[in-house]
Amino acid sequence: MRVAIDVRKIHDFGIGTYIRNLLKYLGRLDNKTEYVLLCERNDQELPKQLGDNFRAVIENSPNYSIREQLHIPYVLLREKPHVFHAPHYVLPPAVPCRAVVTIHDCIHLRFPQYLPNRAASLFARTAMWAAANRADRIFTVSEASKRDILSYFNVPKKKIVVVHNAIDEHFGSTLQEKDISRVRERFQLEHGFVLYVGNVKPHKNLVRLIDAFKSLRHDGFENLKLLIIGDEISKLPVLRRVVHKHKLHKHVRFLGHLPDNTLAVLYRLAAVFVFPSLYEGFGLPPLEAMASGTPVVTSNVSSLPEVTGDAALLVNPYEVSEIKDGIKRILTDSELCTKLREKGIARVKEFSWEQSVARTMTVYREVAENR
Repeated sequence: MRVAIDVRKIHDFGIGTYIRNLLKYLGRLDNKTEYVLLCERNDQELPKQLGDNFRAVIENSPNYSIREQLHIPYVLLREKPHVFHAPHYVLPPAVPCRAVVTIHDCIHLRFPQYLPNRAASLFARTAMWAAANRADRIFTVSEASKRDILSYFNVPKKKIVVVHNAIDEHFGSTLQEKDISRVRERFQLEHGFVLYVGNVKPHKNLVRLIDAFKSLRHDGFENLKLLIIGDEISKLPVLRRVVHKHKLHKHVRFLGHLPDNTLAVLYRLAAVFVFPSLYEGFGLPPLEAMASGTPVVTSNVSSLPEVTGDAALLVNPYEVSEIKDGIKRILTDSELCTKLREKGIARVKEFSWEQSVARTMTVYREVAENR
């Protein structure tokens, strides 16, 4: 069997994590299937890390372009895979073979106002509709996302396969004291801090998080800091304005992207991890924090209750007071912290990339055999 996978978004924040772990575990679990990776020129050495049954094909078409709609089918016609996997919602309609697509979430349909213009909204809706109807199977990452897909697109339930995400192996591993000290000194972490990790986008609800942090400081937590890790702050200038409005520029720090080994230490050092997102297809950062033994406050909407179970403190993300009260409970209730740490570590073990990728391989075979 030959499977082609579009890996051009391998360096992205969320989808990139999905692609990297998909390839890592395909390399560990399967040395018989031939995998053809459609990648950018800078990633053409990627197969050497995975196995002899992986090879690269250069595909320089920009994402969301007309060129990818035309050139990817041409490449697939030449390579003749039995199955093509589009790990994002864009699946060219002229793909000449069986195909599976991963639709992680329906955020562009739920919150079209967050897209740059109406043309982008129309493209997202059209591309997702085409992918959902053209694909032989649809992977998604939670039951919540499956419900959303069914509500927006007229596709059979049996066509949708829920395959959960999981965390990278290094989160939750034993850390060296010297590494912890190095990170603490580098970022001058003399006091306790609240941590957020993720994209800097409107639906991540960071304005309300900053408002809640400001209110929390007025409740007697003057030494507390807020660390926001993810995209560069320039992608959402309103956050900088909110910080200055509340005069928090000495207490709220935007650190941008950080290496995973540094991130693992910051998870471990945080007093509380807060993830007040308005919508998530899955939401990996709360699991990463749980694996690190850090208590989590997160939203009671979309997939987050499904992912965190009873191992996190759930709050209404639209209410600043609830976000603040949730953080305050963690900071003042040691018994609650202990319970959440124990439940969090147990909860993380219920998600496994090995199991998820094994399920993905099974679907590849089913689709190929039904051609």
